[in-house]
Amino acid sequence: MAAGTSNYWEDLRKQARQLENELDLKLVSFSKLCTSYSHSSARDGRRDRYSSDTTPLLNGSSQDRMFETMAIEIEQLLARLTGVNDKMAEYTNSAGVPSLNAALMHTLQRHRDILQDYTHEFHKTKANFMAIRERENLMGSVRKDIESYKSGSGVNNRRTELFLKEHDHLRNSDRLIEETISIAMATKENMTSQRGMLKSIQSKMNTLANFPKIVFLL
Repeated sequence: MAAGTSNYWEDLRKQARQLENELDLKLVSFSKLCTSYSHSSARDGRRDRYSSDTTPLLNGSSQDRMFETMAIEIEQLLARLTGVNDKMAEYTNSAGVPSLNAALMHTLQRHRDILQDYTHEFHKTKANFMAIRERENLMGSVRKDIESYKSGSGVNNRRTELFLKEHDHLRNSDRLIEETISIAMATKENMTSQRGMLKSIQSKMNTLANFPKIVFLL
C-alpha cells in the first residue's frame, strides 16, 4: 500500500475517531438534558400544588431551545461521520490488496457499528425527550384547566352564596311586611268593632234619653 493512500486512510480514521468522541460527549449531555427535563417538570408540578408564584431556574422553554440546538448539532455530527464512513468504504473497495482489504473492512465495520449505535441512541433519546415533553405539556394543560375550574368554581360559589343571602333577606323582608300588614288589618278590625260597639251604646243612650219618666224611675 502506498504511503499516500495509507496516510489518507489514517486521516479518515482520525476524523472518524474525533467525530465519535464528539458524538459521545454530545449524546451524554443530550441524555442528561432529557433526564433533567423530566425531573424539573416533576418539581414544577409539586410547586404548583403549594405555590403559584414560584419560577423554576430553568423552565421548559429554555430546555426546549437547548434540545433543538443539541439535536441539530448531533444530527450534523452523525451526517459528517456517515460521510467519513462512506469515504472509508470507497477506500477499502479500491485498495486492491486482499490481506489489507480484510483488515480495513474489519476496521470499517467497527466504525459503522459505532455510528449505528450512536444513531440509535440519538433517536431513542430524542423520542424519549419528546414523549416526556408531550406528557408534561398535557399534564400542565390539565393542571391549568383544574386551576381554572377551581377559580371559576370559587367565583361561582361566592356569587351563589351572595345570591342565596340576598334571597333570604328578601324573604325575611316579605315576611316582616306580611306580619306588619296582618297586624294593621287586625288593628283595623278591632277599631271597627270598637266603633260599632260605641255606636250601639250611644244609640241606646239616645233612646233612653227620649223616655224621661223611665229615666226618672230608674
